[in-house]
Amino acid sequence: MKVQRGPASYYADRFHGRKMANGERFDRDSNSAASRTLPLGTTVQVTNLANGRTATVKIEDRGPYVGNRVIDLSPATAETLGMINAGVVMVEVRPVQMASLQNF
Repeated sequence: MKVQRGPASYYADRFHGRKMANGERFDRDSNSAASRTLPLGTTVQVTNLANGRTATVKIEDRGPYVGNRVIDLSPATAETLGMINAGVVMVEVRPVQMASLQNF
């Protein structure tokens, strides 16, 4: 399982309630995330490289589609990671449990 490093951002509040790639509705208070490369349903550990804080999230959507960002997080997860004020931070994304490739 490949570890990724790069910038992370988080969903704006306007996305709350919108349908995600997995068919579920986005909940700003959930531990969900978006990735362009990891299969839907994959569980990953995200570490904020600036402060060492970590969170475990499930990949439930596709994106982010801005620049070279590697993951887009829920606002609740962004709060856990201490990145609300910064908006974009460097993170390490480590897969914990890969989902089936049929979910890609």
